[in-house]
Parts: sequence; C-alpha cells; structure tokens
Amino acid sequence: GIVLAAGGGAAWWAKSSLEQKTQVSQPNPAPIVKEKAPVIPKPITQEQVVQIGWLNTTGENIELVSRKMTFAKSIKSERVLETALSTLFSEPPEDSGYTTAIPPGTKLLGITTDKTGIHLNLSREFISGGGSASMSSRLGQVIYTVTSEKGGEQVWLSVEGKPLTNLGEEGLIVNQPMTRKDFKENFTL
Repeated sequence: GIVLAAGGGAAWWAKSSLEQKTQVSQPNPAPIVKEKAPVIPKPITQEQVVQIGWLNTTGENIELVSRKMTFAKSIKSERVLETALSTLFSEPPEDSGYTTAIPPGTKLLGITTDKTGIHLNLSREFISGGGSASMSSRLGQVIYTVTSEKGGEQVWLSVEGKPLTNLGEEGLIVNQPMTRKDFKENFTL
C-alpha cells in the first residue's frame, strides 16, 4: 500500500507540475495585427535639362533645332550654362546633320546669373563674319540655349565686356535684355 500511495503521490505531483509549466509557457495569445509594409518612395531624379540650339538647313530654310543635355540638379546653373555654351561653341555632333552659325573660336569669357537674368560676356569672334541670316541665327542659338531650362529668362549680351547693341556690319539691333519673345518678334531664321 505504501508503494502504491507513494507512486500515486508522485504521479499527482508530476501532473500538477506539468500543468503549471503548460500554463506559464502558453500565455493567452494577443490578437495578431498585420502591419502594412512601409512605403518606400521612389527616388526622384533631380536633373537639369538644357537644349543646345543647333541649326538644321532644309533647302532654303533654316530652322533652330535642339539637342538635350542632362545635368545633375546639384550642379550650379552657371556651370550648366558654361558647359552648354562650350558645347554650342564647338562643332555640332557628327551624327546629327546639324550646323552652326557661330564662328569658330568664339569663347565664353564670363557668365553670371542673378535676379535680373543671365549675363554673358562673349569673345569678339562672336560678331565676326557672315551676313544678317548668319548673325540672327547665331543670336538665336545662344538665346535659345541659355534659356532652354525655363524659357522666359532675360539675357544680357556683352562682347569683350561691352554691351552688344549692334550685331554685324549690317547693324542688327540687339535689345538688352533679350528674351525668346524678343527674338521671335525681331529676328527670323
């Protein structure tokens, strides 16, 4: 009988002990809340686009066409314009079929941008050679290139530090400041 009582007590203790562990190890489950995955915004590409103004000759017509250059938004606008004008003052891309009226050797001597507009100082080569069609074409190329990002900027042109008032021997009058609208109203390609 003693063995039976001791075995029954041991069995009771083991069962009680197991029930307590089960209760502790299995707490009441909390309701499961599904969280939406965080929305990670797509990176916005910050870029500046400048259109280089080239000329396309078709028969007797000359039209101003553009070729895009893209820059990181972090690059200062003056640096973007310097690069765009440097490209414009070189030869057009070989594969484009475009031409230019800007005389070889033309250089950008200085550029500033402020609340009054874009101020360009060009070398004297810019005003050398060519007739009125060539003069108005080169003026259009410069105006459209430096205003291609926003379109409405005012452009102040100087040659060798002196404000440009007449362009070429035929005396094309250049208003200061010049805008795209002024160019369209006063010059033809």
